[in-house]
Amino acid sequence: MINFLITPLKYEFIVHGIIAGVLIGILCGIIGVYIVLRGMSYIGHGLSHAAFGGAVIGYISSVNLYISAGIWGLLSALLINLITREKKIKADAAIGIVTTASFALGVALISRIRRFTKNLEAVLFGNIIGVTTDDLVIIGTVTLLVIIVFFFLYKQMLFVTFDSESAGIYRIRVNWIDTIFSALLAASIIVSLQVLGVTLIAAAIIIPASTARLLTNNFHKMFFLSIIISIFTSVAGIYVSFYLNAASGATIVLLGALIFTIVLIQNYIHRRILEHEHIHVHSHGDIVHHHKHIDTEEHRHEHKERNSS
Repeated sequence: MINFLITPLKYEFIVHGIIAGVLIGILCGIIGVYIVLRGMSYIGHGLSHAAFGGAVIGYISSVNLYISAGIWGLLSALLINLITREKKIKADAAIGIVTTASFALGVALISRIRRFTKNLEAVLFGNIIGVTTDDLVIIGTVTLLVIIVFFFLYKQMLFVTFDSESAGIYRIRVNWIDTIFSALLAASIIVSLQVLGVTLIAAAIIIPASTARLLTNNFHKMFFLSIIISIFTSVAGIYVSFYLNAASGATIVLLGALIFTIVLIQNYIHRRILEHEHIHVHSHGDIVHHHKHIDTEEHRHEHKERNSS
């Protein structure tokens, strides 16, 4: 077992990949919780495709990938917010229009220049072997920035996530918070492209948070569970890719999907057992209680409060 863990660490690119995996795990874990709770799962998929258009433009104009894809991704996120503010166009439609148009632009430009380099291939499918020290610095900087912003805007982010209309009444600048969140999401997606690629980044953001959502109804627990699951799948996925000689991004996502499936099945079995025993479970915030159904129209049961800490 020790050799299994140590052998990959003899290679510098694996060490870089693991460090990147931990940082991206933190990023995806944090961002994913807010995306899942706000019902914005499609935007992660969309912005990653929008960033591809920016990456192609950067390649053609000899601009750094992070700069070109980052600017294009941020502009796409801001445009989506602008369209949805009009209320006539829903978020899913705005995301579909803006991001698919950006991706199509990238495809059209590639078809014109008739060249497809390793850099663009890494953007599409991920290439953890190619993660450099400079990449780690950029990923680490964005991760630190996300942690700082969410720390100082935690209450505002939480309020807007669960009740954006009431947040406006309490003088929280909802549009400003949405803009900040969109910028952080775009930045997180851009720095994750090198490891996960356009085709997989959305799943890496959504799966850990969705798994955590199945495990708890408590926001704080979900927040930390999402980060833990995301880090574990990233690091474990790199080990699996090393020993199976498979694409790292794919193994990370597949491992996350496997964990999600196991938790989903476990929840289903648990629910069926309770239904078979005629036990009803429901909650009011952090107050969770369960009781057996009886045949009378009215019945009494005690509330038992769980410790949410």
